Amino acid sequence: MTAHIQDRMESDYLSVLQQEEHQHETNRTTIACVIPAYNEEASIAEVLQALLMQTRLPDVIHVVVNNSTDETFYVAREFAGPHQNVYQDTMYRTEVFVHDIGTNKDKKVGALNYGFTQVCDDYDYFLGVDGDTVADRHAVAQLEEEILSDPRIGGISAIYTVAEPQTRGFTAKFLTAGQRAQFAAFNMDNLLRGRNMAVLGGQCSLLSMEALKNVMIDNRQSTPWVKDSEVEDSLLSLQIKNLGYATKISARARASVGGMNTLRALDGQQVKWNYGAIDLMWPGQRSNTPGQPLHPNLRLRWSENASMVINILTRISFITLLAASLSIHAYVFYPLWLIPPIVAVILNLRIAVSIQGKTGKDIAFALVALPAEIYLWLRMGHFVRAWAKFFTGAQTDNWAAQAQAERGSGSAYLMPVVVFVVVSAGMVFAWLQLPVSIQSGILSIGWPVLYITTMVQTAFMLRKTLRNHHGFHV
Repeated sequence: MTAHIQDRMESDYLSVLQQEEHQHETNRTTIACVIPAYNEEASIAEVLQALLMQTRLPDVIHVVVNNSTDETFYVAREFAGPHQNVYQDTMYRTEVFVHDIGTNKDKKVGALNYGFTQVCDDYDYFLGVDGDTVADRHAVAQLEEEILSDPRIGGISAIYTVAEPQTRGFTAKFLTAGQRAQFAAFNMDNLLRGRNMAVLGGQCSLLSMEALKNVMIDNRQSTPWVKDSEVEDSLLSLQIKNLGYATKISARARASVGGMNTLRALDGQQVKWNYGAIDLMWPGQRSNTPGQPLHPNLRLRWSENASMVINILTRISFITLLAASLSIHAYVFYPLWLIPPIVAVILNLRIAVSIQGKTGKDIAFALVALPAEIYLWLRMGHFVRAWAKFFTGAQTDNWAAQAQAERGSGSAYLMPVVVFVVVSAGMVFAWLQLPVSIQSGILSIGWPVLYITTMVQTAFMLRKTLRNHHGFHV
């Protein structure tokens, strides 16, 4: 009799737990995760493992393999089917679906839109994760908590950092350190601007399904992402913002992304990003994606472009004036010229220290100064290439160009070096033809202009160096 009562009590207890669990699952919001995957056989397993170990599982995961020629589909298919995870006595369930849509002329945009059509009618939020992005264990829960905390938020992005390279070699390590510093500076700028995110990056962002549907209605689109934009994430972020939603960067959720490990790959990625940003900034561009130069989300973009122009002008001017002065034995060194590089090192070091999970390489990259300077010159080359393509009206498939570069093909990344050498040779020849009196006159004007420009640039760097990070880590 006692055993019968005990069994009855255990049965009632399990019944109550099941009812509470069912009620919890019924009341909570639902999240659909879509992973566009293009030749990601090396990373897709780690990406899925990270998602399946989340403290709050997405309710469904769709892997959309497209245009792939490797084993991405077969690796991902090993994860297909139902999964469950328990965290703090709460059971979370999900199911993984793997689709191979074959040839897809719209590339990542086409894969995202395909995934959207699979989930748009049944879920509250859309979680986009790239096929090389590994989410921190708490990332989904933290993104959900933050987006639910304010109904004005239409989308929220994780804080990204670049993962350590899988390949060996100095170039890969150098480029990874540069990208980590670049991402860190970008993220800190957004965090200190009220956590307003100009771009809800596709690497790991949680988007309101309501906001996505309203974007489609307001812009007369059949899908949230449009194929005639080089930066589909930036455009969608602008459209969400236009509807009155906030676009934010998370204060806590984190994810590590795959970096570009070769000069070709980095050039392809950065030129595409720069070109796409220009496309949004400049009025009257492609079809239904007119430029919006005064849009609030683009203020940081304009600031970045202005800063890059100043960097190019000051560095090229300094090299030119230095060479010209030495050629006529008129150069005099002033210790004050050491102030700008010292301030730059302190700024880079402050950013490096703010990186969560920083390594000795991050600190050395900032402290040694030369690696950061070389990486900046690479970025200046990407910047010039993007603007040159834009002004010449070159119709290039930058998605295909990036993919080609990542495969190790193409030599366009060398063009800035070729142009620099040709222009420098021309300037040297022209300079040598001038009489000394004119050369001295040019130097007497050029150096003061450079002094003033460098002083202003240094003041802005100093302001960034001294600003309060409010406890944020990137």
